[in-house]
Amino acid sequence: MLAQNARPVRTYIEETGLPFDILIDEPRDVARAYGVWHRFGIDAWNIARPAVFLIDSNRRIQYSFVSDGQREFPSSQDLLAAIDRRR
Repeated sequence: MLAQNARPVRTYIEETGLPFDILIDEPRDVARAYGVWHRFGIDAWNIARPAVFLIDSNRRIQYSFVSDGQREFPSSQDLLAAIDRRR
C-alpha cells in the first residue's frame, strides 16, 4: 500500500492558512472508511478521490466534498464558508 505524501498537504495548509486541522491519512484507513479509496485510478494504483469532510465536535459530518477527478478540490473560501454556516 502506498502512503499519502504529507509534504503537499502541509504546503497547502501553510499556503492557505486554514484555521483547522487536516488529517493526513498515511495508511488510508480513513479514506476506506469514508468510501473514497479505490484500488485503481487513471493516474495511479491504490488512490483516493480528493475529498473533504468537516466533522463537528459531536463527530457528525457537517460538510462533504468528494471529487470526480484527481485535480478537483474545493476552494479555501468554500471551506471557510461551510464552517461559518455551521457556527
